[in-house]
Amino acid sequence: MGFRLANVDGRAVLVDDDHCYDVHDLSGGELGPDPLTALAAGVKLHELAATIEDAEPASKLADVVLGPPVPTPRHVFGVGLNYRSHAAETGSELPTVPMIFTKFPGCIVGPTADIVIASDTTDYEAELVVVIGSRTKDVAPEDAWAAVAGLTVGQDVSDRDLQFATKPAQFSLGKSHDTYGPIGPVVVSPDLVGDRDNLHVRCEISGEVRQDATTADLIFPVPELVSYLSSVLTLHPGDLIFTGTPAGVGRPQGKFLRAGDTVTTTIDGIGTLTNRCV
Repeated sequence: MGFRLANVDGRAVLVDDDHCYDVHDLSGGELGPDPLTALAAGVKLHELAATIEDAEPASKLADVVLGPPVPTPRHVFGVGLNYRSHAAETGSELPTVPMIFTKFPGCIVGPTADIVIASDTTDYEAELVVVIGSRTKDVAPEDAWAAVAGLTVGQDVSDRDLQFATKPAQFSLGKSHDTYGPIGPVVVSPDLVGDRDNLHVRCEISGEVRQDATTADLIFPVPELVSYLSSVLTLHPGDLIFTGTPAGVGRPQGKFLRAGDTVTTTIDGIGTLTNRCV
């Protein structure tokens, strides 16, 4: 059975409808409470999700504040220019290999956390985020989905001045200010996602739709990204891959984030982030 994993006060919980179930308690202490431990449990987490119907919930979802479902990833990868539409809006040639950068893990925050604006050129980027579920090295694309624990929603918030401060540009620092990596609200196992290669991604800034696309426009889809990264280094449970953003980002339009804006990012079947800019 599939699962939706969240983080409440640093503890792994399974979410079902309007309730949360503590993973540690639900498993009799076998799993959790650390979300990374739960993610690495693989099939056991699926088995645990099947027991929810007969379990007592720990809390109502409406009564808790969710943290990032993966609070302490070992690696956080980003992929530049991975939507055809985004490459077109920037006037860039399509890459022939994935353009990989790092978001430092300290930028990761939860699905309702404030984004602290660090510059006048802070931009938004709605993204599907892949969560690795097992130690993975040199996996073939056709086997790569087996290494994925689940999918979540992400915002690759970017300081464009810092990103392009040098020639050639360096992405990692400009994308790693504190709070520049909201993710959540849950990690959804792939078996609960309908057409995982054609997911609807949408971003609104204070109610104005800026990005509206599907992951069918990805140049390098999820299996290729997982395979490519694992050919270079070992992936670990909880590693995150921000898979890229579609057209509609602020820089080409001169529309950057300002204090008071609300960034709403939704991927159908996975969930919504709602982050206020301060």
